[in-house]
Amino acid sequence: MKVLMINGSPHAKGNTYIALHEMEKIFSENNIETEIIHVGNKDIRGCVSCGRCMETGRCTFDDIVNETAHKFEECDGLVVGSPVYYASANATLIAFLTRLFYSTHFDKTMKVGAGVAAARRGGLSSTFDEMNKFFTISGMPVVSSQYWNSIHGREQGEAQQDAEGLQTMRTLARNMSFLMKSIALGKETYGLPEKETFQRTNFIR
Repeated sequence: MKVLMINGSPHAKGNTYIALHEMEKIFSENNIETEIIHVGNKDIRGCVSCGRCMETGRCTFDDIVNETAHKFEECDGLVVGSPVYYASANATLIAFLTRLFYSTHFDKTMKVGAGVAAARRGGLSSTFDEMNKFFTISGMPVVSSQYWNSIHGREQGEAQQDAEGLQTMRTLARNMSFLMKSIALGKETYGLPEKETFQRTNFIR
């Protein structure tokens, strides 16, 4: 099994990384492979709604989004981490996620998702909610922990002092490991849930 971890912080080894790395240790104990992809310092433009991905199956802007797409398809779980900027995730990360989710047309049903937010003080819950929306629109179960998936720290490395935040990350990783393994067993026995033909309703005709 494999978990893909997205570091949306501009700092490769900052407080967001500390949270992801704490989870990574638990995944290793559960024999789950991990890969951290650092996107927060990349030059990633937003979606321009050109529709080319509907024809080609990949984003028209050939950057780290397309490089990550096949890894996303192959993974069993996705963890997305971001610092908090104005009670929101890093805009670079949101541009990356918007294009990644929209341009990849494989079935994401029952891939497990978890968002992780890092901040000095506030804005964690709204950032956490923002990241979860990518999972819930895609049929991906969202993993819970013992508290909202957040960790505190302003200066680089300060998150190491947040004992509760670190414990929340470890609990999150254990719950995610259990859920992924349970889903794998469920697929073997029952397969994936039946899907109806999608009913698209537009409110302006």
